[in-house]
Amino acid sequence: MQSDRQQEVLSQLRGRRAAVIGLGVTNLPLIRFLVKCGVHVTACDKKTREELGSAFEALSGLGVDFSLGPGYLDDLVAHDLLFLSPGVNPNQPEFVEARNGGVEFSSEIALVLSLAQAPIIGITGSSGKTTTTTLTGLIMQKDSGRSHPGRRVLVGGNIGTPLIENILDVRAEDLIVLELSSFQLKPVRMSPHVGAVLNITPNHLDYHPDMDDYILSKENILKYQKEDDYAVLNADNEPTASMAERVPGLVLLFSSRHPVARGAFLSGNALTFRWSPDEDGVVVVHRADLKIPGLHNVENALAAIAICAAMEADFESMRQALRVFEGVEHRLEPAGEVGGVLFINDSIATSPARTIAALLALDRPIVLIAGGYDKHLPFDEMAEVAVDRVRAAVLIGVTAGKIEDSLLKAAEAKGAPGPQILRRGTFYEAVATAAEVAAPGDVVLLSPACASYDMFRNFEERGRLFKELVKRMRDSESPSPRAV
Repeated sequence: MQSDRQQEVLSQLRGRRAAVIGLGVTNLPLIRFLVKCGVHVTACDKKTREELGSAFEALSGLGVDFSLGPGYLDDLVAHDLLFLSPGVNPNQPEFVEARNGGVEFSSEIALVLSLAQAPIIGITGSSGKTTTTTLTGLIMQKDSGRSHPGRRVLVGGNIGTPLIENILDVRAEDLIVLELSSFQLKPVRMSPHVGAVLNITPNHLDYHPDMDDYILSKENILKYQKEDDYAVLNADNEPTASMAERVPGLVLLFSSRHPVARGAFLSGNALTFRWSPDEDGVVVVHRADLKIPGLHNVENALAAIAICAAMEADFESMRQALRVFEGVEHRLEPAGEVGGVLFINDSIATSPARTIAALLALDRPIVLIAGGYDKHLPFDEMAEVAVDRVRAAVLIGVTAGKIEDSLLKAAEAKGAPGPQILRRGTFYEAVATAAEVAAPGDVVLLSPACASYDMFRNFEERGRLFKELVKRMRDSESPSPRAV
């Protein structure tokens, strides 16, 4: 049965005119949902009918209007509502004109937040979102099996299947865990019961006008919380830790560097949680129990512990989940070993901060494959770490020159020779070159520090091609994909 709030939200949608920008994975279910709710939908995309192919066919029988190809953003002011795909820049002139004309902006996630009867956990950050969200979902599923039989745990948002088409079937006793990007958070005016900000480092500055806008978008996950809601914050990251002063709800911190008064922290090698500074705390697991490598994954695990403690999960459920969790695809994922060289797929590293975490997590000589689409992020800090840890850097994409300049500058500042630098024109050539210069005992690390859009549709496609090339080498017992 629909709640009063759900009925109110649905009644406000019925009969309105909505433009949905972008016919991607998230927006197709959103359009179907809106049509069922009695909304008059115009689907807008810069691609033509022929270019959209199956996406167009999937909507063609629903009574949806289309605005496609050149001029697809014309006449947005004729609509009542505007739904943007995550990642579409809201500062384009057509959107500014629509906003000034009184058009209301919304999103799939905003509808999920407003229609959900179940408690929601929301997780954001510049890095670690998917790992922490997946791990949180696993812990809460184990907790449901132990303490809450019948409770369903649904994981979605920026990962998995969009929840919008099933949101009216989610019961009050269920639980929703959402990974949320800055793109998704920027337009929302509601916050989840538990909101976590894992860290904030420069990212997506091709989309956000400046860092302040990026930080404020992230902080939206907490801005509309109530006094009995929880904010889980990284005590070791200044932009994130400073949010504790502004959140309206209860605060739990996590830290890999020092004990915190309330929250999760690393004590020696023990991942520990406590509710007050008067307690010694409960040891949940030891670092050696984790199957996911690197200090950054210790931090992800601490965040998940604090989040799940806020949801009253028991510590045994946390232990069980943390001990079996093997990570998520494209995140420091072993892709195979060829000729004594280990190949690691870290294609998720679409920012320098992620690549720094990968470099610090490995204890073997590194041949790094980096470069790609330019998000206007600095590479200087990454270069300072790479000079000490990378034996050779194979650079590709439009950012290759910027990364090379940063590596040379860092090496000069340290008075060190720095890594061997090799520039290549294609991804195939980069993988082949990395395999050829690597010696037994080395790691070939795909951790690009950049988005993939200059060569691939997304980081998943990039990572899967890397794994396929490694498989070809392994199957042919060749040290290079050139030979296969």
